[in-house]
Amino acid sequence: MALSMGQKAGWGLADMGIVVFVVVKQLLIFAFLTNYLGVPVGTAGLVTTGILVFDIITDPVLGWLSDRTNSRWGRRAPWMVIGALVLAGGTVGLFSVPTGMDPSAAAVWVGAFFVVATIGFTMVAIPYGATAGEMTQDPKERSAMTAWRMGFASLGILIGGAVIPALAGDSREGYAFAATAVAPLIVGAIWLSVFITRKAPRIDTPSSISPVRMLSLVFQNKAFVFLTILYGVMTLSVALITAGLPFAALYLIMDDGATPLSGMASGLGVLSTMFAMFVIGSILSQAFWVFASARLSKAGALAVGLTLYIALLIGLYAALPSTNVTTIAILFIIAGMTNGSYQQIPWAMYPDLMDVTRRDTGEAIEGAFSGLWLFGQKVANAFAPLLLAGILGAYGWKETTEGRIDQLPEAITALHYSMTLVPAAIFAVAIVALLAVYRPMAKRALG
Repeated sequence: MALSMGQKAGWGLADMGIVVFVVVKQLLIFAFLTNYLGVPVGTAGLVTTGILVFDIITDPVLGWLSDRTNSRWGRRAPWMVIGALVLAGGTVGLFSVPTGMDPSAAAVWVGAFFVVATIGFTMVAIPYGATAGEMTQDPKERSAMTAWRMGFASLGILIGGAVIPALAGDSREGYAFAATAVAPLIVGAIWLSVFITRKAPRIDTPSSISPVRMLSLVFQNKAFVFLTILYGVMTLSVALITAGLPFAALYLIMDDGATPLSGMASGLGVLSTMFAMFVIGSILSQAFWVFASARLSKAGALAVGLTLYIALLIGLYAALPSTNVTTIAILFIIAGMTNGSYQQIPWAMYPDLMDVTRRDTGEAIEGAFSGLWLFGQKVANAFAPLLLAGILGAYGWKETTEGRIDQLPEAITALHYSMTLVPAAIFAVAIVALLAVYRPMAKRALG
């Protein structure tokens, strides 16, 4: 049975709430610790990385539990409904650091609520990813669903990367206010998605196989495992860019007040302005990447997108540092368009590979696949802040509670390379692996 337009859009809506937290953990927490709480850059990297490693461990467990859940609302919905509340509450809590806390205590506070938020995130994201394999087995329909998903994800990026910093201003108290303001959007998007898709096709029968057997079946799907690793490699590039962006907004992009977008940058802030431009590009690109996937194959379209991404990063390297916010904003629109391929296409590819295991074994273990799928992404997101912290720390980056201080020229140069040429090199490796290894492997698996 074909899905209605409302069901496709409703399914995608949940990702708006999910992605708000993805952006917060990748973009804001590391910078919040170092720029507003005075936590040394190395300690901040260890806190964020350690908790994200914990998050990785919970994924397979939640996937197994959701596959085995038996309720009148299905296997996935109960986890998503409860998880949305846990996710929103933890996000508000991690920014609500009491005034007067010393940096060490503040790092512990943020870490504790970060754990709560990541548990809520896993409770939502793993079951949600599994529904992509249950609602339809039509690859083209999945591409359309994913386009809706990434369109709403772009709004989530806007909320997490532009609205929260704009509401927060330049104070630690402002971040608590901003997180509280957007928490209802996180919960509302996830709950409304569950409601709209309640009559969509789903698999209600719980799986009865053991977690060891589940993992064994997943790992036997070699094309899926390789795609998971490859997506993690791509995510490392994006996570490095994202982790470095708050620092770039302070040290590499200066508004001289003389360009058409200077007023916007002055009112919203450079970081919010750049993220708004990025989201515009991402939304504009979604229909194009659906079309490109149909014409070039999903793997071919992804290779084109990553190649354009590399060209964009080289252009950013040449343009930064800059006082022309309009030029940089245009580059960020293009960045959003190239990032659209990374956002959309892999998420439409991996459910096709889940079908292979169900076809060959008869087991519906989409939760187990979803748990492993996020593994590579979360490893990259966990490692990126530590990698950036190591690079910046090696060149003498200084922490502060004032938002911005004078940094050594060598530290600024290290930041410049870390969010342009280093990610470009990682993307180049991903393209080679995609075309030379994954594509032949997937053709054999999918027939």
